[in-house]
Amino acid sequence: MKITKLEVLHVKPRWSFLKVSTDEEIVGWGEAIVEGRSRTVEMAIKELEPHLIGEDPRRIQHLWQAMYRGTFYHGGPVLTSAISGIDQALWDILGKSLNAPVSQLLGGAVRHRIRMYGHVGGATPDEAYESAKKAVASGFTAVKTSIGNKAHFLESPAWIHRELERFEAIREAIGPENDFAVDFHGRIQPALAIKIAKQLERLDPLFIEEPCLPENVDEMARIARSTSIPVASGERLFTKWAFRELLAKQAAAIVQPDLAHCGGISEARNIAAIAEAHFAAFAPHNPLGPINLAASLNVSATVANFLAQEHVHLGEGYIKQPFVVENGYIVIPDGPGLGIEVDEEALREKQYDGEWDTPRWFHDDDGAVADW
Repeated sequence: MKITKLEVLHVKPRWSFLKVSTDEEIVGWGEAIVEGRSRTVEMAIKELEPHLIGEDPRRIQHLWQAMYRGTFYHGGPVLTSAISGIDQALWDILGKSLNAPVSQLLGGAVRHRIRMYGHVGGATPDEAYESAKKAVASGFTAVKTSIGNKAHFLESPAWIHRELERFEAIREAIGPENDFAVDFHGRIQPALAIKIAKQLERLDPLFIEEPCLPENVDEMARIARSTSIPVASGERLFTKWAFRELLAKQAAAIVQPDLAHCGGISEARNIAAIAEAHFAAFAPHNPLGPINLAASLNVSATVANFLAQEHVHLGEGYIKQPFVVENGYIVIPDGPGLGIEVDEEALREKQYDGEWDTPRWFHDDDGAVADW
């Protein structure tokens, strides 16, 4: 079997799907994107294409090493995201060629279904309460919300109180039997994160996510030591090497690799194993589309230290049989490859040029840039 073509399809709202074709008419799908830089990742794929055309797609590990180590500059979000989408598609091809789900090729499932968590919106405590109540009523046993406001290096007690009011409303809405997590989104500086976490402890959240920017592992470790709340991180980390440092320094109790960024299915499985050896949990990040979700579910099915899976879309209008959340869980895909069939006809009306940028935030008081 030989790879014959790689094609990127940018589809609304802000996703990029990768279609890898072979000379045996088996097609594999992946998601290859950096949010706000989808066309940059597309160019990275085009630069990798000459090294992939004519190769056997089933030599996944060899091709991964060749793509990652084949140039003088290793890693980074763009190259690793391009590799991630390709890796997902190659696993999809391998599974289809053997008529087996990817989870089986990874050693088989260790669970029957995957715990999902929902997202809670709302700018006010009342809105957050209603959003959380709705999520639990629909069957979710865990939800996540984000720090809602722009933050200076340090903030006033009133600013912290406004954030805590939303978190208190969420805890009240879901009760003690369910979990909620708080995504700091890297918006908060370490000193402020420690202050917020201290006051959050009484609400017993499942975890706090990216309590500071992830590139400063030592500071994240300092935050982790300052609170009883487990720290989660990893959506902006790439490959096993970055997660090795995170875990070695005890900066996180929960790793959150995104399979569209971290190195794909191959590397996510490595990251999960390293986390298991450090007694850390595995909770894949995914604010993207149903192909990345399918890849994540196949990996999570095989990971003993799995905690919960993020999602924002179940695939309606993108795959022929969308995923279904029942009582807060998704049944493990059992079809060949990733276990999904992309609806290419439906994609035609959703395609666009890939131009999408992340929101830009500026402080109201002085106009300085704020982290989004």
